[in-house]
Amino acid sequence: MLHPSYSDLMRVINSEVEPGDEKVVNSRYSIVMATSKRARQIIAGHEPMVKAKEGEKPLSIAVEEFMQGKIRILGDEEEQEQEA
Repeated sequence: MLHPSYSDLMRVINSEVEPGDEKVVNSRYSIVMATSKRARQIIAGHEPMVKAKEGEKPLSIAVEEFMQGKIRILGDEEEQEQEA
């Protein structure tokens, strides 16, 4: 079993959403895509935002960054605002 679970990650990522608002992450697929994108950034040379143990894999580092709230997943509207 993976630790943390998908549901734990979804709970953390959606924790800042106001009641009644649309959740940032609605599926496991979104979690997988976001963590894999961040893992690729780490592989490309971006500095981890959490303390990584020696030999720890980039995907594990990415998951820990999400769990600690160091990385946010932007909704479509927020992403478009940042691009403008």
